[in-house]
Amino acid sequence: MSTPTIYLDSSAIAKRYIDEDGSGSVNEIYLKTLRGELKLAFSAWNVGEVLGVFEKYFRRGWLSEEDCRKAKRQFIGETVRLLRLRILSAIPVKTRLLVQTWPLLERHHIYEADALQLVSARHIKAQNFYTADANLHEAATKEGIGSVCVR
Repeated sequence: MSTPTIYLDSSAIAKRYIDEDGSGSVNEIYLKTLRGELKLAFSAWNVGEVLGVFEKYFRRGWLSEEDCRKAKRQFIGETVRLLRLRILSAIPVKTRLLVQTWPLLERHHIYEADALQLVSARHIKAQNFYTADANLHEAATKEGIGSVCVR
């Protein structure tokens, strides 16, 4: 039996490094991954989005400069480590995946980056899609993607 793959969108990933509602659920996913019970996946696009979340939190005064640097360092370090251990897959942004986002944009009125998350999760046949975005969760569910909203 193969190890189930969990796809994390940017909003879910950020909860690993910023303590807020839903962080416990995401931390549990990472622990299960480190124990070999799960594999993680996210789009290469997510790396920039997550770093952008940290910057946004800093600009709004929700993170100190030191905490922002720490979150970035932890995120990049853990991502590289999990990639090396081959328990994280970073899905490349490919033209054919981007083309698949277009019908989702119109059908669900979502951003292309969000549609890319759905297409990427479907592409790798993820068992579950984790997001903290209620609209994206709803779109995933309507697309037949097993989605969990972490809030």
